[in-house]
This record gives sequence, C-alpha cells and structure tokens, in this order.
Amino acid sequence: MNYMSLATSKGLYRLDLHNIVRIQSSSNYCRIYFADKRHPLTVAKVLHWFEDNLPADKFLRTHRTHLVNRQYILNLSSSSQSMQLSNGEKISISKRRKHRVIEKLCD
Repeated sequence: MNYMSLATSKGLYRLDLHNIVRIQSSSNYCRIYFADKRHPLTVAKVLHWFEDNLPADKFLRTHRTHLVNRQYILNLSSSSQSMQLSNGEKISISKRRKHRVIEKLCD
C-alpha cells in the first residue's frame, strides 16, 4: 500500500503515504502534515481510523494525538519523552506508549 484515498470537504484526495510526515488529531478531525511542506490537510476522521488503516510497520502511534511516519524520525530524546523529526518538529511520547515506541523503533 503506497497510496490512500480520502474524502474531504474539497473533494477526493489521493495521498502518497511516503509523503506523510505525521497525523495529528483534534477532536473528531485530523490534520495530515506532508514532507513537501504543502499546507496540512484536515479530514473528518479520528486518529484511530488512521492507525487501523495505515501500515503498522510504517506508522507509529506516539501519543493520543500523534501518529508518526517512521521514516521521518531522526532521534529520541535521552529521556525518551519526545522525538525529533526530519522537518525539525519535536513530538511528545506519552509515558504509556514509551516502551512500545522504543520496541518498535528497534525492530
């Protein structure tokens, strides 16, 4: 699976999964951030839907509000409470998910 189609208020979008850096939830909506720096795309889907429908070997849930593409992770902080992405963003890692995140990154 390299592409995903999503319906938005502006029409149907075909997304290249390799171009997605992260997905951030906000209530019943999600904002999808892209590597090519275009504006984030807002869709009426919950983060759990993306977690279920995206490849688990490529995307990692780090927090109740974030799903991150593993190819854009540069490093974890020494305390493993946050991670640095290749676009310069710093994403928090919840205490509850910390061990799972470290385990999946070491695979």
